[in-house]
Amino acid sequence: MSIIVEVAKELLGMFLADARLTTATLVLVAIVAGLVVALRVEPLQGGCVLLLGCLAILVEAAVREARRRSAS
Repeated sequence: MSIIVEVAKELLGMFLADARLTTATLVLVAIVAGLVVALRVEPLQGGCVLLLGCLAILVEAAVREARRRSAS
């Protein structure tokens, strides 16, 4: 049972390590869900927006971290 608790703590720590990255991803998912449900955008198009948005968020986070490390 303790191994399950340890894995859960690690997963939670991964998501909470970069609050900006987590928040941006959750906002993107909410926007895409709104597009698909409310505006009746095709799910494939919504998936494309989700993929491109996640890649943009990931690149931004990597650039931000690289700048932070080079400044210190």
